[in-house]
Amino acid sequence: MKIATLMIGVVAAAVTGARGTTSAEADDRATVAALDTKYQAAVKANDAAMMDKILDKNFVLVTGNGTVYTKVDLLQQARDRESVYERQEDTQQTVRVYGNTAVVTALLWIKGTSKGQPFDFKVWFSDSYVRIPGGWRYAFGQAGCHLPESR
Repeated sequence: MKIATLMIGVVAAAVTGARGTTSAEADDRATVAALDTKYQAAVKANDAAMMDKILDKNFVLVTGNGTVYTKVDLLQQARDRESVYERQEDTQQTVRVYGNTAVVTALLWIKGTSKGQPFDFKVWFSDSYVRIPGGWRYAFGQAGCHLPESR
């Protein structure tokens, strides 16, 4: 009886440990969360240099209407200051780490003007980061449909 109880305890500890959060995983979550927040701030400021450091060379963004943007596209928009942002803020940020991949999900509030036209909406997004030898890079983004800002 004692051996069976001990074996159950060992198996339970192994399963819990496999699903539990390690300190390295917690560090990765915190690093990626901060990096994604830094990326949103760079977009708001049209800081192409910072965006370039964060975006992976093969970056792709797919928007809710199916438009696809590459790293080159986003950097050019920032350099051209195509959009002026009053808000570029996310809330409800959640980061999940899967080895060398991390997925950030959040609700983003975007407000400003683009080519002189005002915009104000919220959108759920998922940002996928990959760990490469130089650190974490933002590799793929997908945004849902725009949610009009309620007044």
